Amino acid sequence: MDLNALHQFLTVAREEHLSRAAAELRVAQPALSRTIARLEAELGTPLFDRAGRLRLNATGALFRDYVERALGELEAGRRAVAEAALGGAGSVRLASETFLPLTGPIAAFKAAHPDVDVRLHQMAPHEMEQALRSGEVDLCLASQPVSAPRIASQVVHVEQVWLATPARHRLAAEPRVAVEDLAAEPFVITRPGQWQRRLLDWLFADRNLEPRIVCEIDEPAATYTLVGAGLGLSLFPEIARFALPEPGVAWVAVDHPHCNRTLSLHWAGEDRLPAAARLMRAQIAEWDWDGGAGVGPRRA
Repeated sequence: MDLNALHQFLTVAREEHLSRAAAELRVAQPALSRTIARLEAELGTPLFDRAGRLRLNATGALFRDYVERALGELEAGRRAVAEAALGGAGSVRLASETFLPLTGPIAAFKAAHPDVDVRLHQMAPHEMEQALRSGEVDLCLASQPVSAPRIASQVVHVEQVWLATPARHRLAAEPRVAVEDLAAEPFVITRPGQWQRRLLDWLFADRNLEPRIVCEIDEPAATYTLVGAGLGLSLFPEIARFALPEPGVAWVAVDHPHCNRTLSLHWAGEDRLPAAARLMRAQIAEWDWDGGAGVGPRRA
């Protein structure tokens, strides 16, 4: 079997949409369709159901699991040979939704291990599971659960999430507000699937309410500027209060016990984790997230 065809199959299996997969792979959709058809012919069975929208069938899911493991082992072998040839310095590939919380740990890691090649990948949590299992990345830091067989996890930090308001908003001077006080307020928030939106929807649903969303945006940092411009309110983690200083924005605590963000580190099994990735995992896990909002090493 052609390795490129297997990589393309995994992308189609994840997206369950040929045009999106073709765009991600930067290939023509007809060529991608032919690749999948040839793979199915070689296996002697369909891998997708095509009634209505494209969906991975049970046989396809079974094959996907084997492909992910096989490609992961090949990648691990390639890296082991490369590290041996280079004298063992190695490399680590780290994925995250955003790298703002990781700037301190990464800087400290590079200072301590300057010869290690660090490669960063920005991706959504739903992409991380396959990336870990197929060996595309070593570690993932996520604000949402990434759970699957053979994927290990460790919570590294739980931080308060704050309500950001325009500086002259009626709630700007309040030390704490209830979710019920926000029922009629306009919100500028990320699109469905990102952690800020999931948290906002959950907080309101927990109070049998629905948020009034006036703007959905793909770029979380851009919501900060829109709040300062007076367009609406939003939610930001504790680190944003240090990393995004803005006189036009006020910070208010939300009176709810679960208004927080949990950062978890994920990896695909100890036996496949290179030495450099183990060092990076330790650096992140032992970081002093509370001292300076994730910008300094953990104190003894």
